[in-house]
Amino acid sequence: MATDRKSIRGGVTAPLGFRASAVGCGIKDASVERLDLALIISDEPVVAAATFTTNKVKAAPVRVSALHLRKSNVKAIIANSGNANACTGPQGIADARTMARVVARQLGILQREVLVCSTGMIGLPMPMARIEPKIPDLVQRLSPRLANGSDVAHAIMTSDTRPKEVAVEIEIDGKPVRIGACAKGAGMIDPNMATMLCFITTDAAIGKAELQRAVTDSVERSFNRITIDGDMSTNDTVTVFANGASGAKRITSGTKEAEKFTKALTHVMVKLAKMIVADGERVTKFVDVRVRGAATYHHARLIAEAVAKSSLCKCSWNGEDANWGRIMDAIGYSGARIREETIDIYFDGVAAARNGMAADTPVSKLRAVVKKHAFTINIDLHLGEANYNVYTSDLSPEYVDFNRSEYSMWKKAQIEGTENDE
Repeated sequence: MATDRKSIRGGVTAPLGFRASAVGCGIKDASVERLDLALIISDEPVVAAATFTTNKVKAAPVRVSALHLRKSNVKAIIANSGNANACTGPQGIADARTMARVVARQLGILQREVLVCSTGMIGLPMPMARIEPKIPDLVQRLSPRLANGSDVAHAIMTSDTRPKEVAVEIEIDGKPVRIGACAKGAGMIDPNMATMLCFITTDAAIGKAELQRAVTDSVERSFNRITIDGDMSTNDTVTVFANGASGAKRITSGTKEAEKFTKALTHVMVKLAKMIVADGERVTKFVDVRVRGAATYHHARLIAEAVAKSSLCKCSWNGEDANWGRIMDAIGYSGARIREETIDIYFDGVAAARNGMAADTPVSKLRAVVKKHAFTINIDLHLGEANYNVYTSDLSPEYVDFNRSEYSMWKKAQIEGTENDE
């Protein structure tokens, strides 16, 4: 289908009026040199919208940022990788506030105009002795260059193997409007705000209510539809800053411009969401689980998520085994309304099951599909018109090996780093 949306180079600095920077602090490991502290700021007043983790255990920066967003207009985001600042008690809150305060002082803005985001190991104190001295340099390095936006994408990486950036341009009232973004996420990924950070900037002019509506709708169609390991993070945050620097007319609710902007925003989020799944921790398969013909939207979602999160299904995909029986099992315990005898299952259009029983497709033909890096599983219930999909992955032995001793290794690095600070 034709669209006037086009991809452009860059990430968060692709839209007009935004600057960014990143520096290395040794937050995770003082002996390792890498970018791990980032800053994004708008030179123009900002309309901001966000969604945060639905986990009842929320990290200190999530609590501080949610409060700042409710109380004030915001202009900047400081973000770090290497430490989640989660389950760190009153000191964690104080550290998040300190990060906001020090940045605000350097920028000449109010503390409540700064959002704070962190990602990394849970339960370890923030190494503020390494972070605070680097903030003046972080501010000094601010630039609208595309390379600086890419530095932000690198700085927020944890177990990611590659940075994730997207930028697009659309026309509003005959003027170009840009949306730029970066995200991180590779493990602890589950629907309802998958474990990730995502920063989106746009030079569109739009009101706060309309922006929040667009963000909520786009998140539901993207980041709320991915899973890798079924674990929800304490730090999930998606923020969108709109500064109106494009000079295009203000986007208002119910207009074709609002529809065009929301479609572009959804496109950006879906691309990032797919990047996150494809770059999952030790992932070898990208699987799009699509349910159609459900009695209700809720039932379609229950089935898609049950299949996408099934450890047995994910293990079979890793073994390149088209085990449709495990999919049927997950459908059955999903809690959705079904009729076993009407269910069809397809791997990339190749029938695995018809009417709830094995299709006469040769196993070799099904196996050829599952051998591919990416494939689609279609589940047709033949009960109604409701559809839903979830992007997921396999579960590999290497994933287990990667995650089985993370805390003890990071704790040792933190202790050694703290001793070096003294």
